[in-house]
Amino acid sequence: MYYPVIDKVIVELGPLSIRWYGLMYVLGVAVFYLLGKRRIRRGLATWRVQDLADLVFYGVVGVIVGGRLGFVLFYGIDTFLRDPLMPLRIWEGGMSFHGGLLGVIAACWVFAKRSQRSFLAIADFAAPLAPLGLGLGRLGNFINAELPGRVTELPIGVYFPCDSVRELTMRCFGEYEAVTRHVSSLYQAASDGVVLFLVVWLFAAKPRAAGQVSAVFLLVYGCLRFLTEFVREPDPGRGFVALDWMTTGQLLSVPMVALGVVLMLRRRPANQTPA
Repeated sequence: MYYPVIDKVIVELGPLSIRWYGLMYVLGVAVFYLLGKRRIRRGLATWRVQDLADLVFYGVVGVIVGGRLGFVLFYGIDTFLRDPLMPLRIWEGGMSFHGGLLGVIAACWVFAKRSQRSFLAIADFAAPLAPLGLGLGRLGNFINAELPGRVTELPIGVYFPCDSVRELTMRCFGEYEAVTRHVSSLYQAASDGVVLFLVVWLFAAKPRAAGQVSAVFLLVYGCLRFLTEFVREPDPGRGFVALDWMTTGQLLSVPMVALGVVLMLRRRPANQTPA
């Protein structure tokens, strides 16, 4: 099976280009908002819709700024040194989940101060709404032929376009590579998006102690990301960053899991009212 070559641009309107990668982020924000309204209308959260809209604004800023800066710091510092304007071209792709998470945490902290809500209440409200957007982001990676997987002889392997693996190997000539690889972008779309969503959404369906929903999000995402990184090719120019087998994604997932454990073990009474 060959990796489908999809035009990254959906439509061009003069100097304006609408790209699949950007559309996935727009859809992710829309899904977050619609799921938030659903939880509010079902009485699962004592929020106003306007509060949700304000949180979406803060969150979008946090995702874009944190995700892009995280990508530069964790994965693209060499490219940034050669091309300082690279962080501004977000339409070309290149976002870090862990950087985006830090950006969202900062945004939620600011929103908590301005709205006089507790930080954990905001995090617990947002956690079930985010996974499907993460999955859509991975679909954007798939369309861009990004995140090539490791070489495999399994029947599920696909031939990647040479343009997407050029930084990994100099032995790719022609249109497609001669070996097959895992489609790690789709694996992570399923795990980070669908599986994570189902687990956190169902867990958040009942009142939980403060921080518990956030803890489940951190634990499940961290574990799933750690596992799926075993079939994702280490980032070009970085390779394995610890213990001769650990990738950057795995290394950054460890503190997520540790924080999730800490939050899960905190002894707080169950919420009597929704967050």
